[in-house]
Amino acid sequence: MKYMTSDEIREAFLSFFESKGHKRLPSASLIPDDPQLMFTVAGMVPFKPIFWGKVDPVYTRVTTCQKCVRTNDIENVGRTPRHHTFFEMLGNFSFGDYFKKEAIEWAWEFVTKVLEMPEEKLWVTIYEYDDEAFEIWKSIGVPEHKIIRMGKEDNFWGPAGPTGPCGPCSEIHYDTGLEVPVKDGGIPTPANTDGRFIEIWNLVFTEFYQDEEGNLHPLPRKNIDTGAGLERISAMMQGVLWNFDTDLFAPIIERIQNVLNVKYKEDPKKDVSIRVIADHVRAVTFMIADGVLPSNEGRGYVLRRVLRRALRHGVLLGAKEPFLYKIVESVVQKMGHIYPEIVEKRSFVENIVKGEELKFISNLSRGLELVQKIIETKGKITAEDAFKLYDTYGFPIDILRDIAQENNYELDEKGFEAYLQQQRERSRKAQGEVEFAQKTGYETLDIETVFVGYETMESEGTVMKIRKDNEFIDNVETSEPIQCELVLDVTPFYAEKGGQVSDKGTITWESGKFEVEYVYNPVEGIIVHRGKLTGKLSIGQKVFSKVDPIRKWTMRNHTATHLLHAALRKVLGTHVRQAGSLVEPERLRFDFTHYQALTKEQITAIEDLVNEVILSAIPVVTEVKSYDEAVKEGAMALFEEKYGDYVRVVKVADFSEELCGGTHVKNTGEIGLFKIVSESAVSAGVRRIEAITGFNSLAYVRRQDEILESLKDKLEAPVNELSVKVEKLIEERKMLERELATLKKKLVNPESVASNVKTWNNVNYVSAAFEDIDPEVLKELTDEVSERIKGVVLLVSKIGEKVVFTVKVPKELTNEYHAGNIAKVVAKILGGGGGGSPTFAQAGGKLPQSIPEALEIFEKMIRKEVQ
Repeated sequence: MKYMTSDEIREAFLSFFESKGHKRLPSASLIPDDPQLMFTVAGMVPFKPIFWGKVDPVYTRVTTCQKCVRTNDIENVGRTPRHHTFFEMLGNFSFGDYFKKEAIEWAWEFVTKVLEMPEEKLWVTIYEYDDEAFEIWKSIGVPEHKIIRMGKEDNFWGPAGPTGPCGPCSEIHYDTGLEVPVKDGGIPTPANTDGRFIEIWNLVFTEFYQDEEGNLHPLPRKNIDTGAGLERISAMMQGVLWNFDTDLFAPIIERIQNVLNVKYKEDPKKDVSIRVIADHVRAVTFMIADGVLPSNEGRGYVLRRVLRRALRHGVLLGAKEPFLYKIVESVVQKMGHIYPEIVEKRSFVENIVKGEELKFISNLSRGLELVQKIIETKGKITAEDAFKLYDTYGFPIDILRDIAQENNYELDEKGFEAYLQQQRERSRKAQGEVEFAQKTGYETLDIETVFVGYETMESEGTVMKIRKDNEFIDNVETSEPIQCELVLDVTPFYAEKGGQVSDKGTITWESGKFEVEYVYNPVEGIIVHRGKLTGKLSIGQKVFSKVDPIRKWTMRNHTATHLLHAALRKVLGTHVRQAGSLVEPERLRFDFTHYQALTKEQITAIEDLVNEVILSAIPVVTEVKSYDEAVKEGAMALFEEKYGDYVRVVKVADFSEELCGGTHVKNTGEIGLFKIVSESAVSAGVRRIEAITGFNSLAYVRRQDEILESLKDKLEAPVNELSVKVEKLIEERKMLERELATLKKKLVNPESVASNVKTWNNVNYVSAAFEDIDPEVLKELTDEVSERIKGVVLLVSKIGEKVVFTVKVPKELTNEYHAGNIAKVVAKILGGGGGGSPTFAQAGGKLPQSIPEALEIFEKMIRKEVQ
């Protein structure tokens, strides 16, 4: 068998299927246009609407190499030869064109003729009742004993939920020749061994539709969906068992060795960490390049967990400072010629990764402090403590194990694993263990809504579906408003998508009215109106739809986001990309990639650019073009949008050009004044601007005028002198505060406080309570009193409805007393929290009525009456 690089295999696959009449398409984004999926998990995901029969295919034969992310088995990554979070899936697809015969014959031709895999190394599995597939495999020369029939759990691709398209599948396996146990004592096969036979290609024959009773019905249009793992095929073609030993990972692992000064294949434990980092840095690079950013929810949470898992393994390899961002370069060099987006975003990815690393290192440091406190308090780390440290701070269990050994106690790792398993179950329920999540109820409907909202805000239509309490009904009659959903054949209502909120309005007919509260797209092609219905309505009835005029305000803000996006790129640089948006009537919110806060000058420049375009009254032109043509012309493609072969382009002269399905004004002059009202951070590398337009801007200016007029009256100064007047008042207040603090300090005599000193077992101590003594003054007083009595001091101050206190323990008494521990006990009584070092602690509470009790417990602690 010849040696082939991963690049050669990828190109050979795509070229082979091009020669068979397939259209080669680029990889889709890792962010699918599918609310049921968090990531693109397979090659077929971009074509899901076609498989569901909701969209007609532009091409009936397609081939792709799709970048994918899966994290369900993340704990196995690095420990097994073939588990990955990021991987490439080669695929060929037929949408109602060819079927089993061609799919099987071409797969066999590719692996035996193009890849030149020895036929004696190849085995095939089929669904146990799929005689058609058996005969096809046999007809092309595969020996009968190497065609293994398997059950439904192995070789049948089920529907996405209780109903939907499904069908048998057939897999090609490669025999590695590994000596492994044979379960039934016979010759080794894919059915009776584990680890010897590697599945390299799965051919799915989507030929049935499963109904709610579980019955299978032949589909009128049969489809082919295949998936071949590039990493696995590369391992076979390069004569290695581990995917990590292929050329896909070699330069990345080499970079890891250089950056972390470690050697691969010298220490099994270190090898696991090196492989984890190599895998995860690929996933992190591609996720960030496709618009996923670290956060505490959704995709961002998955990214953060993957990133921190890589960082934890770096710590195990001795990393004490950010390192992962330095590995990104090797991923870009290896894969950038195939996926140019990671070349374009390289510096951005590195900045985001480095920012997360710095944050993680800080968390790790805090985690170590917590570990020390837990050990001081409990004498060990419990399973619950270990999990909280792991979950909150990303604290490695391996480090906790080392700490346990150093402190001579056993870490309850089984208990930790139990907590971890509970978290995995919660995560799997949230993310979905299967490819598709629960359906919305509209997937199987053979209907379509025509959207006319680009041209008009009112239209006539016919009721196609009524749904109440999640059930479709033929008619409804009510004198009181009831909540339900309507689907029309024609609608002017815009469904929430791409950051733009849905329209509101009314749908009326002779005998009733429907108040539209929300509009959404449950599946491609169907627009659902949700709201309150009053009257009598039946399927097939003619209705009149009218969108609330406030949509014009939304249109102003949507067009303004396009202008803002373009202005940001002109002022800040072309690294700026949209990272999220919200467009509603009252305001617009725009998240974008940038490394630092904007200056006042930059904000002014951005506002000026946008308003200049608005005042120029430029026509907003929308056109439908091929995706390739639009992108070549420079149209911006945004991550949260779905793009087919033909796209809608929204253009404002040569200033802005984006692919967008939203509604817009006809002319920039309709937007009115554009005003930025806030700029802030969202996460590392992502900023947020909130802005207003039109009448909202006018209202904003009027509010500012009212504030100025009020200040002018109160400060008795003209508007142009207000700033000077306020600065003078601030300085006067600071001076008065300093004078007040000095006076309060003079009122409290350290000598008088120290005169109340008590002694127990040769330890001097004193406690006292005051009112309205500031924390800083209290701290100074505590230091002075402690120095005078050479002992332990607790001073408490009631400030309004709150309490602050300080504890001081001389260094020579820290073997007996710990200021931080005393503070914890006192704070609990005072209804607060806090702590500190062995010599000094400062804390507070919200129960001033408990001050006498706090002073009493302090004395008992000094006298060792309580711990």
